[in-house]
Formats: sequence, C-alpha cells, structure tokens
Amino acid sequence: MLDLPRYLLGVFEIALLAGFATLGASAVRSRLLPDFTGAPAHLATGVIALALLIWAAEILGSFGLFGPVAYLIGVGVVGLGLRLGVEGGRGYPSGLLGFSPGGKSCSLSGQGEKQDAAAPEGYPRPPSQGPSVATVIALVVAAVAVVKFGLDVRPKLSSGMTGFDSTWYHGPFAAGFAQSGDTWSLHFIAPQFLAWFYPANAEIFHGVGMLAFDRDLLSPLLNLGWFAGCLVACWCMGKPYGVAPWSLALGAVALGLPLLSDQAGEARNDIVGIFFLLAAVAVALNGWGARKNGQAGGEGSGGSGDLGAELGPLVVVGLAAGLAAGTKLNFLLPAAVLVLGLALIVPTGKRWRALAAAGLAAFAGGGYWYLRNLAHSGNPLPWFDSIGPISLPAPDQALGGREGHSVLSYLTDGTVWSDWFLPGFHDGLTLIWPLFAAGALAGLLLCLVGRGAWLRFEPDSEPNLNHDRVLPLVGLVGIAVIVAWLVAPTSASGPEGLPRGFESGLRYLAPALALGLAVLPAAILPWVARWRGSPIAEGSRSESEHMGEGRRDRTRGPLAAVVLAMLVVVAIGYPVQRHYLENRYANPSFAAPGLNAAFKWADPLSGARIATTSTRQYPLYGTDLSNHVQYIGEEQFHGGFTAPTSCKQWRHTLNAGHYEYVVTSRDRIEEGKPPYPASTRWTEGLGVEEVLRQPPAVVFRLKGPLDPAACRQ
Repeated sequence: MLDLPRYLLGVFEIALLAGFATLGASAVRSRLLPDFTGAPAHLATGVIALALLIWAAEILGSFGLFGPVAYLIGVGVVGLGLRLGVEGGRGYPSGLLGFSPGGKSCSLSGQGEKQDAAAPEGYPRPPSQGPSVATVIALVVAAVAVVKFGLDVRPKLSSGMTGFDSTWYHGPFAAGFAQSGDTWSLHFIAPQFLAWFYPANAEIFHGVGMLAFDRDLLSPLLNLGWFAGCLVACWCMGKPYGVAPWSLALGAVALGLPLLSDQAGEARNDIVGIFFLLAAVAVALNGWGARKNGQAGGEGSGGSGDLGAELGPLVVVGLAAGLAAGTKLNFLLPAAVLVLGLALIVPTGKRWRALAAAGLAAFAGGGYWYLRNLAHSGNPLPWFDSIGPISLPAPDQALGGREGHSVLSYLTDGTVWSDWFLPGFHDGLTLIWPLFAAGALAGLLLCLVGRGAWLRFEPDSEPNLNHDRVLPLVGLVGIAVIVAWLVAPTSASGPEGLPRGFESGLRYLAPALALGLAVLPAAILPWVARWRGSPIAEGSRSESEHMGEGRRDRTRGPLAAVVLAMLVVVAIGYPVQRHYLENRYANPSFAAPGLNAAFKWADPLSGARIATTSTRQYPLYGTDLSNHVQYIGEEQFHGGFTAPTSCKQWRHTLNAGHYEYVVTSRDRIEEGKPPYPASTRWTEGLGVEEVLRQPPAVVFRLKGPLDPAACRQ
C-alpha cells in the first residue's frame, strides 16, 4: 500500500498532467471549433487533451524516455506552449491548412462571409430554460448504467484484474511501457495472434497511472471513466437535433448490456475504442449535422456552412477516428469509412483538401503503432502476408491461440446458430436481444435512407452539407462496424463447429449497437414528421443558440462542483487504494490452481527477473510492478517470436536473460495431457531450487547458468 504523502504525490502528478493537457487542448479547440460550447465543446476538448497525452508518451517512448519526470515536463511544455502560442497568435495571417490563428475558419470555397443558419426542418428545439422531463429520465437511465458498471468494478478492487486479456497483454504492455520507458520496441508476450503488434493507445493511459503511483491503482477504474465519456458522446450525438436525452438514454441502454460487462475493472480496450468512435461521430454531427443553409453566426466564425468549408471539425473528427483505430484493430474499418466518407461528400474541387485534413489527423491519432509495425516487420499489418498475388513481409509462424473462425463463415450453419449464436445473443444482449438489435439496425438504416441521402449526391453540385449528408455517413460507419465483426477471425473462434469465443466476440459488435441506438432518435424524427404531415416543431434558432444557449459565462458553478467532487474522490481513494493493494492477487481464483499459487507467490516480490511460459503473466509483475517478466522465446525475422522447442534452446535462452526465477506452467489443466509442460523437465537439474510445485505450475529459483550439455536426451 502507499502512505499518504506518496498517494497525494501521485494524485498531484495526475492532476498536473490532466490540467496541462486540458489547458493546451482548450486553446486548440477554441481555434478549430470556435462555435462549439457546452457538452460538445467539452467532448472535443477531451479528445484533443487525450491525444496530447498519447503523443507526449509516444514521442518520449520512442527514445526510451517515457518516465514520470520527463513525461510531466513534456506534457507541461506542450500544454503551456499551445495555450500561449494559440492565444498569442491572434491577428496573424492564416496558418497551415487554412486556419486562422484568430479563430476564423477559412472556407474551402473561398467564401468567408457570415451566413444565417436555419435549424434543420423537422427537428424539435430543446427548451431554453430548465431540464425537461425527458432529460431527467435520460439522466436517471444513464446513472443506473454507471452504477451497474461501477458495481462490476467493485470486485476487481478486492482481487486485481483477472480478465484473460488484461493478464495476457493489456497489463504487460502497460507495465512494460512504465518499466522500460520504451513504447517503440515490440513488447514480446506469449506467441499468440502476433499480439505484440497490437495498437496500444489504451495501454498508454494505464502506463501513465503506473508512472504516477508505481502501482496500477488507476487501472481497474479507467474503464469507468471511458464509460462515462461514451455517455457524454451519446448526449452530444442527439444535441444538434434536439433529441439529446433520447440519444443518451438509448446509448446508456446499449452500453449497459452484458456484452460489455467484461470491461468493468479490467484493462480491456473495447470501451476505449467505442468512446473515440462515438466522439468522432458526435463532433461530426455537431459540426455540420444541424446546419442547413449556412454556418452559424456565432462569434469568431467566418466560413461557410459547407462540410468542406471548415477544416477544424474535419481535423477533430479525423483525430478521434484515428485514436479509435490506434486503440484496437477492429476500429480500423469504421475509422477509414468515416474519414473517407467525409471527403467524398464534399464537392469535387474540395475533396483532396478535406481528405488531407481528416486523414493526417487520423494518422496522428493512431498511425504511430502501425508505423512501428512497419519499422519492425516491414508491414503495418503483419497479420496479412499477402494481398492477392503480392507477397508481404510478415513473421513466418502460426497465429497460435484459439482456432480462428469468423461469424461470416458460420452464417448459414443452422446448427451453430441454434447451439451457439442464439444462446450467445441471449446471454450478451439479454432476453430481448432482438429488440436491441432491431433498434440499432433501424437507426443505422434510417440514417442511410434519410432525405437527401448523400448516395444521391451530385458530385459537381455545390449543396450545403447539412444533416442529410452527414447522417447517412454515420449509418455507413455503423454498417462498417458490423462488417468488421462479421469477418473478424476471433468473432467465432474455437474448434470447427464449436465457436466458444462467439459470446466474448460480441464486444466487437458493441460499437454498432451503441451507435445505432444513440443515433436512432435523430434518424427517425424526419420520418415521424413526414408521417404526421408537418414539422415536429416550427421556428428555428441560430446554431450558436442551439449549441450553447448564448455566450453567457456559466462555468463557475459547475467548476466548483467538479472541484468538490474531485476532492471527495481523492479522499475516498486513499482507503480504497489501501484495500486494493492489500488484496491484489492475495487469493487469486484463476482456472489453474498452480497459477494461483504462483501469482500469490510473486505478488510481494520486488525487482525480480522472472521467466515464464504462462500466457497469463501480469500478476507476476508484483504489487509495485517492478518485477521484470518475460515469456521465454526467441525473436525471428520480421518481428516474429517463437517458444523454444528443445531443452538446449530453452537453457540457452534462459541463460541469456539472466533470470532469477522461472515459472513453467500450462494455462490450464487439460485431460489427457501431462500435468506440467516440457519446459519444467528442461529446467530441472543442478543449480536449480524448486520453490513451488502445484499442477500445472512449477516455480524454480536459478542459482546460476544452466548447462545446455546436461539436457536429458
């Protein structure tokens, strides 16, 4: 556990990091999105701030300098520099990509005059004063979802993170970043699925918490923050259309489904990618979704209402989409669809500039990990060794792990549907899963076939890009999520005809469910208005009124409430962290009893060098995360990594690593197989002390180098 001064020091470091990042991000947001106020402005600022934190870690980590002091200084310099640089740039000529430092967006069509905005026909306007009944109901639904997620977090505060993926690669990646200060090198783990090539935006934030506290105090709590961020994004998606409460309520229902319960208290990154994707869509809809005849006439605006006329929203949308793709592979396709789609719905003469703005921002958000893969393997996506007849460099090894199958490969298999898919939908989406699935799909399809859909867009015309252009693109992004789930090789993994991984793979479908349900109110209202034969509400307000209810300064009250809430959290956090660290992996309950014993043995160790054959390895890092843990294997060409196949190879590798302890184990006890792996036999002999033995794990202490010549033949 941490004493009070050390705990407060960690809290202070986190507060400084968040403060510096927000300081710089708010200045950048005010330049890129000058008309954004309220929740959409805070959401956009949050996205930029998170990007600044990631970039600072990546830049320092590329040189092995990702440490607590250097990182704090780096974020501080960037945050303060942006604040002073952007605020001090007023009145200078237009900058890169047409941005004016004074906050005015430079039109792609060359028009800079203000135009009056009209609210989109057929959409209700929110009341100007006081929360509506719908808002109160939506907040209650959201609060219930947060409480439910929080209750799922609570057990992890008494045990540590126990999810397979958290202990397999999320935790080791984050601890490896914090230990070594290196984000550019490949962090080799168990040779399954080439996981060391996975993008790691989410793991950066776990690493930041580990640097601040020398413990993983924040890791079980981070996904609760991402969950809350998703709810904010859902609210913002409905805000331009006056249906924010309904979008929030439906989004909260989708996010509260059991298929995402494994995110609570764990380091899993699906909820992180969902946040960034929802945020990208929310910024897009708030940037252009409510505009019909031009841009808002808010202060500081100067461009036309054309989607391609303002590069600021394009940059932020592209950045959020790239951050999603830099978090998890299954977000690559929807992120690409969003970025390319924004460029395609811009009139012909403006598309390249729009694509450059959104594309470069997306690359900045997630391209680091794919560039790293390219440098180490010659291929940004090493899982693919060919494109048709064209061969690509890639590791020459099997993916390993559970046998891969996609949902698409079983789509017409009635037996698999009845035995696996339908029960999986029932367990992951509850008993009324057809209602949730139909609602989400309806939301996406109604977006696609909405009035004036961009599929009927004349490329040489110059229409204003309003909600009828953006909503269909949102529907297409959701469909892309579904396609990515259908073809993912782990969406129905397991032996042929036994897709045991289907229910777990439903988390790949979760972004489409959240997106479809959150956008459903905005997508359905025009059809309701048409059915009723008249607009739902008459009249319009300017975009600045709609988004921010004027420019009044209403920050003091909420700011004081936020500060008070933070102080309460810090006060409660001290006894919670004591409880967590006292019980972390004290009585682990994994499937293999021997691994439970090994993890309990390792937890109090500090500074030990531990070799292992266990896929689950994160608990071996110890409470203070100072143990150096490495799966035993040998690097191969193009970033490959394989386990030793002989005793001599095993001993040579152990000797090269100068390890103090060896944990040889299978991941589980399997009937018909030996209780211990072959590496146990290869380790036994002179100069080795057996510390613990319980199937399927044995812990050895090495007294010196092992003699490869003494291997039993």
